Amino acid sequence: MSTSVIEPGTRLAGRYRLEERITDSGGSCLWKAIDEILARAVAVRTFDPKFPRITEAVTSARAASRLTDPRLTQVFDADDSGESAYVVSEWVAGESLEGMLAKAPLEPGRAATLLYEASEAMAAAHAGGLSHLCLTPRDLVWTTGGTVKALGVATHAVLGDRHSEDPAGEDVRGLGRMLYAAITAHWPGDGSESDLPAAPSADGVVHPPRLVQAGISHAIDAIVCRCLGIGQAEPLASPAELAKALRGVPRTPLPLFAGLGHAQPPAPRPAAPRRPATPSTSATTQPHQPHGHEQPQATSHVPPPRTRGRHADYPPPPSPAPTQAAPARGRGAHGAHGGGPRRPGNRALLGVAAAALTVIVGLGAWAISGTGGDEDPNDGGVTDPGQQTSQPAPSVTKLTAQGASAFQDSDPGHPDTSIGKGVDTVIDGRPDGTWETQRYNDPNFGNYSKGMGVLLDMGKPVKVANVKIHAPVSGGVLQVKVGDSQSAAGLKAIGRQPANGGELTVTANPQATGRYVLVWFTELPASPAKGRLGEVTVHGSAG
Repeated sequence: MSTSVIEPGTRLAGRYRLEERITDSGGSCLWKAIDEILARAVAVRTFDPKFPRITEAVTSARAASRLTDPRLTQVFDADDSGESAYVVSEWVAGESLEGMLAKAPLEPGRAATLLYEASEAMAAAHAGGLSHLCLTPRDLVWTTGGTVKALGVATHAVLGDRHSEDPAGEDVRGLGRMLYAAITAHWPGDGSESDLPAAPSADGVVHPPRLVQAGISHAIDAIVCRCLGIGQAEPLASPAELAKALRGVPRTPLPLFAGLGHAQPPAPRPAAPRRPATPSTSATTQPHQPHGHEQPQATSHVPPPRTRGRHADYPPPPSPAPTQAAPARGRGAHGAHGGGPRRPGNRALLGVAAAALTVIVGLGAWAISGTGGDEDPNDGGVTDPGQQTSQPAPSVTKLTAQGASAFQDSDPGHPDTSIGKGVDTVIDGRPDGTWETQRYNDPNFGNYSKGMGVLLDMGKPVKVANVKIHAPVSGGVLQVKVGDSQSAAGLKAIGRQPANGGELTVTANPQATGRYVLVWFTELPASPAKGRLGEVTVHGSAG
């Protein structure tokens, strides 16, 4: 069956009903579909029979399906044995990095956090033997569920016929270009990869971010330059090295269930003698946002309607002309629908304002009448209802574990007697802990155990935001559970990731509450089949 004759309503494998064609180019077609067995939305990619790399695309998708990092798009199914080859993956709804930057640059702290998560995800992919090779702002998504997703590991390279003798270096450059774009709203790569304005350059080398956008720290600027080979600093060689570098700069927590905060528009930079006075360079001194765009008062924004609920793999359309992108300054929301009088809309707005004013006056009168005779004599008769009713959100800090013990869910006749040694080193404040399992013949503990690790006792119930784990091994699967039980079945799983030979972070979304935190290997690295843990730190707040 040719891609050209596949239509909405077609069923593949008797379960995937194609509903909407999202993209159709390069010999493949992306669809929004429904998995009728599991009753969920999925993304399905079909191929033209003449596409030369069908087998390679399906093989790469199968390899990507083995990745377990939740920040990487999950592949559910891939098949080329029938009449129509296809790849089925999760439906990612949210706003791409490119969509965010069509408004303005991100606040640098949040940009650093976003790319830190992406770097860790790509490090996990490389630990699994896979790479991306063509990272662009369209491949990084802030989902409607408040998580980071990197799209297209392994598969996009096949679709674009990309190859590299240094895949780690190529991906760290791609991540560096995305970080550059995130803090400047300019793209330092090939113009065909993004609709963002091109980064200014001289003699084929892009200007450092600090010369393009105000408010960028020297530390973040230096990291970007090391990724892209700007200047004489030693380049970063892999996504894991980039993640390690970003751990050392100030990062702002990402908001939940919303878009990312943007940087405040900086004042135009004065022209520097060493910067060429070209139109592209001078344009970089202004924040990239449509004419009349009002800077939001909050630090986050709701994704625009055109991206909400859409699959993030769908490239956003070119930015509309300024007259269409946003209503002119001073015009109400109806101004986006065209010209002409807006008197009915203005009257409606005045009515809403009047009603709001009435409510405010009524509340004020109630507050005044309700406080008579009960005021604190030491406060001068001044009350602040806002401070009385609004409680600050609990800050996320490093929590101190009261103790640690070895943990295993093993066959009673074949316990691992080595895991009780060095268990205290996972909470001694040093990353080079000595806790380890014995060596097994296979990653499944020789079928004698479901998992082995350490159980942290926090002393009392706490709210867990994330758990950072130093694991000096690569491969296998580390899972984190939280709860008030000391049994694996009584604890709630908050996430799992493959060990990457360094530090990884498992984030609880939403935060989980409990006295005990279990960090354990549910699958060992392939070779050698042995688990090791260094420092484990829990971050959150009091329960």
